[in-house]
Amino acid sequence: MARRFWLVKSDPDTFSWEDLERSPGKKTCWDGIRNYQARNSLRDDVRAGDGVLFYHSRSDKAIVGLATVAKGAHHDPTQFDAKHPGYDAQSSRESPRWFAIDLVVDRRLPKPVNLAEMRRAAGLGGMVLLRRGSRLSVQPVTAAEWKVVTKLGGL
Repeated sequence: MARRFWLVKSDPDTFSWEDLERSPGKKTCWDGIRNYQARNSLRDDVRAGDGVLFYHSRSDKAIVGLATVAKGAHHDPTQFDAKHPGYDAQSSRESPRWFAIDLVVDRRLPKPVNLAEMRRAAGLGGMVLLRRGSRLSVQPVTAAEWKVVTKLGGL
């Protein structure tokens, strides 16, 4: 199966690229997704080995690094933790509702690729991130879009 590509959004005040780089083994469980469409992508489509564009949402709005999916879909542990904001009382271990993936750092982009730059770039006109109203925290990226973004980022 061909390698797929994804973009994950993160509020840097909650979990930044720097937090991922400081994680043990530069790896983290990408959890807390509570949107059914994003959940379905995690559960059904994202696979170990897929490439990930790490996007800082909020003020800087830029792709700042590349990661790889280290482990495909598994049950999101936060759904069972009553003290976690992602707790879901209706989800059970026998029939979990939410899924997570594990990400590992590949490299920081030499130059962050901001939203304005992506909007101007040839080859990114159809990118999900750039569509009006696109708010999904996990989005597919085409191989061609991946190449454009990594080139803009200095790779």
